[in-house]
Parts: sequence; C-alpha cells; structure tokens
Amino acid sequence: MKTKIFGGIDNNFSNYSKSKVVVLPVPYEGTVSYGKGASLGPSAILEASSHMELYDIELKNIYEIGISTANPVKLLTNPEKSLDNIYQACKKHIGAGKFLAILGGEHSITSACVKAHREKYPNISVLQIDAHSDLRQEYGELPEKPTIWSHASVMRRVSDMKIPIVQVGIRSMCDEEPSVIEKNPKIATFYAKDIVGKDGWMDKAIEKLSDQVYITFDVDGLDPSIMPSTGTPEPGGLSWYETIEFIRKVSLRKKIVGFDVVELAPIKGLDHPIFTAALLVYKMIGYAFECNK
Repeated sequence: MKTKIFGGIDNNFSNYSKSKVVVLPVPYEGTVSYGKGASLGPSAILEASSHMELYDIELKNIYEIGISTANPVKLLTNPEKSLDNIYQACKKHIGAGKFLAILGGEHSITSACVKAHREKYPNISVLQIDAHSDLRQEYGELPEKPTIWSHASVMRRVSDMKIPIVQVGIRSMCDEEPSVIEKNPKIATFYAKDIVGKDGWMDKAIEKLSDQVYITFDVDGLDPSIMPSTGTPEPGGLSWYETIEFIRKVSLRKKIVGFDVVELAPIKGLDHPIFTAALLVYKMIGYAFECNK
C-alpha cells in the first residue's frame, strides 16, 4: 500500500529533491511491555495530518519549506538488526542534506536515530520529553528475556554514546534509575512534579543543552487527559501550550537538527490524540526552521 503523504502536501512542496524535510515512518514495535499498538502510530499520524490545516496561525505556511514523506523503514524481528536498518535509513537521508522528522513506533528507535545524527553533529545533545527515564540497563516483558535494546533502556544506550541528555517531564522510574542520573553529570532531569504549571524551569533546561539539539518526544510526556493513546500513560504530564512554548524557546536559542515523535498507540474511535501528535510534528518542523533562520 502506498505511503500517505504527510499533510497531504502536493508535489510542488513534497518532492524529495526540493524538500528540506523528510518525514520518516518507523513502525517498529519489538519490545513493548504493556499497551500495544505503537507500530500503528506512523500511519495514523500520516492519515490525521492529511486533515490538518497547513496554515499555522503562528508560523504561517510551514509546508512551503518542502516536506517529503519517505517509505517506512524495513524492519525485522531482531531488535538489533532493526535498529541497524533504522540507522542506515537515517544516515542516507541526513547524507542527502535532509532534516529528519521521524515517526515511531516504540521509543527504542531513538538510539539508532541519534547515532546517525551524531555522525554529522558530533557536539549534539538530546532533549528527551517523556514520562519515563528509560535508563534501565536492560528490560524485557518476560524477566527471563531482557534486552539492552528495550524501549525502557533507550536513553541508557544514548548515554553510552557520551551524549548530554536533558530529560523533561519525568514522573516514573524504577529503583535502578535515580543512581544512574546521580552518577552521570551529562544527564539533567527535570521532574514533572517540579515543572508542570510552573515558571522558570525552561531556561534552566535549555542552558543544559549544547548548541545542536536532537529532540526525542515520547507522547506519554503529555498528560493523558490530552494524550491517552500511548502504551504506558502516566498522570501529571505536560499540557499542550507549555509544551509548544518550551519547544519554541529551545528553537530560539539552539539549533534543532532533527527529532522523533514516538509511542503513539492509536485507540480506535478516539481521534483527538492522533491529531494532536500530527500537529505536534508539524509545529516542531515549523519551529526548527522558522526560529533557526
């Protein structure tokens, strides 16, 4: 089946050779441990985006920068081999000079995406918006079958690359993870209890980032009142307006070099979370280019 075009954008602004942005679907779901359905996230976002107004009240006609949609990455049952395919796909588009907006799929894909971006941006930092720290050494749905490539271990793999990480919205972790944060000066964590609905934290978080930033956005970072469609929802998350205000501030002070939006698990008959994810992707593209001019 032919891949939907993000935003339903016509060929004048979605042609690959002329586009600055490539939307890359990665429908991987190999290590999920609770709610299923993340593999359906990319196609759901693409479908919803075709019903989205392309004119943005704040950023105007974002699509005019050129937004192409790639075919989904070919995935395998083996997590490590799937991640290598994701890495190779990212590397190809980055090598062609494209900005990547990556649609997951589960959060484990991020380590491969970051690896590819680091090769072009060696001083990169990662901004993680998430309910969970994802810093376990390994994890598995069955205790006897853990993997270091789990979605719950993805930021540990990013940390292994010696890349600075800023975590925002964290409100769930296991007893292993606090000590990982305490022992690693390259990880700065902003807990939801300290920031949601409060002022002053955004500048402090941005100060911890390097000049070039990759954003990984797990949709469970948002409060489940606006984002129930995810495998492991946690109460007490970020609101829509504080989220986009934060990303706007990041883009004004740092160069966003790429991003992923992961862990959307569509619920049949519940459209607003999917539309929210599609609009989030569009806004993040807009901020990355409009504010970095």
